[in-house]
Amino acid sequence: MQLSRDVVLLITHSGDFFTIDRVAEALSKKGVQPFRLDTDKFPLEVQLTAHFDKSQSYHKLEYGTHSISTEQVQAVWMRRIWEPELSKELAPKYREACIRESLATLDAFWDSLKGAKWVDDLERINAAHNKLRQLRAASEVGFIIPQTVITNKAESAREFFHQVNGKMVSKLLTAISRSMEANSSFFMYTSAVKEEDLEDAESLRYCPMVFQEQIPKQQELRVVYVNGHVFVGALEASVYAAAKVDWRKPGVEVGAWQHHELPDEVVRRLQAFMGKFGLLFGALDFILTPSGEYVFLEVNPIGEWGMLEKDLDLPIASAIADALIP
Repeated sequence: MQLSRDVVLLITHSGDFFTIDRVAEALSKKGVQPFRLDTDKFPLEVQLTAHFDKSQSYHKLEYGTHSISTEQVQAVWMRRIWEPELSKELAPKYREACIRESLATLDAFWDSLKGAKWVDDLERINAAHNKLRQLRAASEVGFIIPQTVITNKAESAREFFHQVNGKMVSKLLTAISRSMEANSSFFMYTSAVKEEDLEDAESLRYCPMVFQEQIPKQQELRVVYVNGHVFVGALEASVYAAAKVDWRKPGVEVGAWQHHELPDEVVRRLQAFMGKFGLLFGALDFILTPSGEYVFLEVNPIGEWGMLEKDLDLPIASAIADALIP
């Protein structure tokens, strides 16, 4: 079945739920047709055909009983891109090539949608994932940031540990998991560092790490930015003390999310920060210290927000839908 003229393409994966459903529902209520593309179902269940001739090109996407052409797509929500789920019958020697070719084909398809409105553009998302750039930009707009060292040199890590009086945490520059779900065994959480941990710091020569001063917490904030609008959820640090550093760890009882209103000056800095990356969406993490300072930690340009809409009834999906409507 060919869908109507005005379509918003939702790029995600087959295991995605709630947030994708809420955005699709919000778009439908606003009179816009959503089309969900589960990237892990390409190429086994999703068919993509591109035709080129001397004067024009034509792309068609078929998934289940529905099909669209690129001319119909008015906007794109870049939620997630996952690798293909290929048949176990496929010989391992062919698997890598099939995955590579499938992802390359999807990349070509994204290019055919360059005339659509994106939330957000892939190049901007990729640029914003650079955590060193994040810290520089945050400092430039006036945010307080933790003292930070990124190194593959053991002695530098040990020196920084003493510089911050043993109050140090470690994390990676990149995610090694696709989600924060508790059933993911490959998510690297922010962890406190003890002096004995640094006895084996020579292993840093294989993989550099991020080391930051451990900021005292009154609350930890998840701040969702959508096209100038700000939605905030707060967790009381005392409630999830068992997590030590990172409330996202599986099995940690974090208590209830609470509403929180950012000071106007913090909102202005946040808007300036997002403007530096040209992003319409971002999920940011802040710490509110006992002395009342807001400390910037990081931004995830495709971060999670479903728990805030679910627990606090914040209209984030509706705001994303509005941002997608040209």
